Amino acid sequence: MVRRFVAALLILLLSATAALAQQIEAQPLAPLTPAPETPTPSSATPAAGLPSAAAAGPAVSEPMSAPIGRVFCEQSVTVQLADPDAVAERYRPFIGIWSDASWTPLLCAALVVENVAPDGTATILYVFGPMGANARGAGGVLQGTGIIRDGELRFQNSDGSQFAFRLLYADLDGRLTTPKDQSYKAVFKKTP
Repeated sequence: MVRRFVAALLILLLSATAALAQQIEAQPLAPLTPAPETPTPSSATPAAGLPSAAAAGPAVSEPMSAPIGRVFCEQSVTVQLADPDAVAERYRPFIGIWSDASWTPLLCAALVVENVAPDGTATILYVFGPMGANARGAGGVLQGTGIIRDGELRFQNSDGSQFAFRLLYADLDGRLTTPKDQSYKAVFKKTP
């Protein structure tokens, strides 16, 4: 009886992980914006009126590091970070590469905060994919913008999944909430 329960629980966990990986397919990111005091027609649908990643462009024209190639979650990315001295002191701790995270035992994630403008708008890369080189599943690299308010970096992708990151000592404490109200937590490690 216990073995059947454990087997059923394992199957349920694996199917939920696969469903989560499919939900977080490569879609452009857009910044989260505070909800207006009164609903407007443009706010009736999730992420309505938010700029696309293509329209976002760089947050500011600050000095950047030389581009470097990295691999996270079996995805190749080119990373270019702002000079920390060119970023407001309160946002400097967010600049960098954050990796070695997993939302589930099968879904790897990494975050790169390339730059933060004086108003808190962050230029980011979000990378996800299957855990391990032999794992199967969807993966991708999302480029876009987020916003830092009250010590928290927030953004959402076009399917409505919401991401929030707070500094946790030298790491980032991440939260993911899907449109179906499923919640996940992960710690993203600062990566040189």
